[in-house]
Amino acid sequence: MTKIVFMGTPAFSVPILEGLLAEKYEIAAVVTQPDRPVGRKRTITPPPVKAAAVEHGLLVLQPEKISGSPEMEQIAELAPDLIVTAAFGQFLPEKLLQIPRLGAINVHASLLPKYRGGAPVHYAIMNGEKETGVTIMEMIKKMDAGGIFSQRSIPITKQDDVGTMFEKLSLVGKELLLETLPKIISGKLAPAPQNEEEVSFSPNITREQEAIDWNKTAEEVDNQVRGMHPWPIAFTNYETARWKIFKTTPTDEETKAKPGTIVLRTKKALHIACGQGTVVAIEELQPAGKGKQTVQAFLNGSGQQVAEGQQVN
Repeated sequence: MTKIVFMGTPAFSVPILEGLLAEKYEIAAVVTQPDRPVGRKRTITPPPVKAAAVEHGLLVLQPEKISGSPEMEQIAELAPDLIVTAAFGQFLPEKLLQIPRLGAINVHASLLPKYRGGAPVHYAIMNGEKETGVTIMEMIKKMDAGGIFSQRSIPITKQDDVGTMFEKLSLVGKELLLETLPKIISGKLAPAPQNEEEVSFSPNITREQEAIDWNKTAEEVDNQVRGMHPWPIAFTNYETARWKIFKTTPTDEETKAKPGTIVLRTKKALHIACGQGTVVAIEELQPAGKGKQTVQAFLNGSGQQVAEGQQVN
């Protein structure tokens, strides 16, 4: 039986871990991030992978930083045949990669060599990609640069956001990993080098990237909103208040108004001018100090003073 150390943190990783367990792979340990404060009350909460691992009675290791940690020594003592990672969230040192006799493989949520890095799904949506997918790859010292064992693509629809795509890609990743693993273990599948000329990157989202640029077209603004939902959430400013924007819809309207101008305000609708004369409708938002709400609830409540001709930025 192949002994595996599994490394993952968010909900994306859980079906992949459970798929390995269902196929009777021996999971010697699960390595995940430490428990973190979550929500307004900052309640200390375990990552989803830890919750799943505990439910299955697995050994859980939670290093603040894996490099040089006692947990890395524990992994060495376990002598795994293979390390499998899926959105673990830390860079793995070369010393760790050398521990398993079959190496380390990663379930990466992009069609490598596109979107190496920590936020591949966000960038795929924000950049208006028509598809994305999962790559099963070998892990080397350089980030997401190892050879490719297998890939599978799926479409990105206009209704998709980061949350829905992670749910879809998690299941794709599970299926693809379980199909690919036996070939890797038997030595019948060799990794194919990535084309370095096609490499692009997806670094973690910065605070500056969360701010909506109304000079973009309505479609590009909508891509940004969907590419930031359900985290970290795009925002804009109105006077001295900040609005978090959860959902938008590009309209068929045309306008000569300056981007960021409110061009329509009714009891149920709030439309904003974007670049190239396009217009986007705000559907769901969260004004500062309030909860998430529909635009109708907002306009009939704390947004009563919002009027056509005013600016957001």
